Amino acid sequence: MNYYTPLELTRNYGDNGRAKANYPTGQLLWMALIGGLLIAFGAAVATTATHAVTNAGLAKMISGLLFPFGLGMVIMLGVELFTGNIMIIISVLEKKTTVAKMLRNWGLVYLGNMIGAIVLAAGLAVYGQLDLSGGQLAVSTVAIAAAKASIPFMKGIVFGIFANVLVCIGVLISISGKDTVSRIAGAYIPVAFFVILGFEHSVANMFYIPAGLFAMEVPEYASLVAQAGIDVSSLNWAGFFLRNLIPVTIGNILGGLFVGVSMWYFQLRRTPPTTE
Repeated sequence: MNYYTPLELTRNYGDNGRAKANYPTGQLLWMALIGGLLIAFGAAVATTATHAVTNAGLAKMISGLLFPFGLGMVIMLGVELFTGNIMIIISVLEKKTTVAKMLRNWGLVYLGNMIGAIVLAAGLAVYGQLDLSGGQLAVSTVAIAAAKASIPFMKGIVFGIFANVLVCIGVLISISGKDTVSRIAGAYIPVAFFVILGFEHSVANMFYIPAGLFAMEVPEYASLVAQAGIDVSSLNWAGFFLRNLIPVTIGNILGGLFVGVSMWYFQLRRTPPTTE
C-alpha cells in the first residue's frame, strides 16, 4: 500500500514521540525555533494576502488556502511544533516514554516556537514589510492582534480545542502518506478548516499578536491605526499572555490530548506491541 493504516500510523507516531522526547535540549530548541518560524511565515503570508479584502468570508477562504503550507513545511522538514507534539501522549500510554520527558518536550518546543514566531513578527514590523498599501497592512495586522488579545477566556479555550483537534488530525493524516504530495495534502485540508472557521492556534498567535504589538511601536503605523479608529486598549503584552495565549494553549493541549488518547484507545490499546 502507498499509505499507512490508522493502526500503523498511530504506532509510528508512538515511535516518533519516543524520539522527540529524547532529543538533546539544544537540538530541540533549534528545531522548535524553525517550526515556529515556518508557522509564522504561513500567518504572515495569509495576513498580507487578505489585508485589503473587505469580504470576511473571502478573506478567511484565502487565509485557509495559504496558511496550511506552514504546517506542510514543518512536517516535511521534520521540525518541532508544540501543538502536534501534544500527541506524544501516545508514546506515554504505550510506555515508550515518560510523562516527565513529554512535559520537557512540550516546554522546550513551546519556547522555541515562540522565539521563532516573535523573531519574524519583529522583523516584519520593524523593517517595513507592513508598509504595503500605504501602511494598511500594518493597520490590518494591528486589528487582528487587538481582536485576538480581547477574546473571552472560555472562547479561547474552546476555539483552542477545536483548532488542535484539526491540526492533530492533519498531522496524523499527513504521516499516513508515503509520498510528498499526499503528506502535504493530508495536513492541508484540516488546517484550512480551522483557519476558515476562525479557531485559535497558540503558535500562530505567537506571531499575530506580537506583530501587532511591534507595529504599534512604529509611529507611522500607530498614527494610521488611530485614524482607522481601532480599539487597541487590550493590545499589550499582558493581553497577549493572559487573555489569549494561556486560554488558547490550554485548549490546544486538551484538543491534542483528545486526538492522541482517542487514537491510542481505538488503535493500540488491545493491539499487541511490535517486537523490537
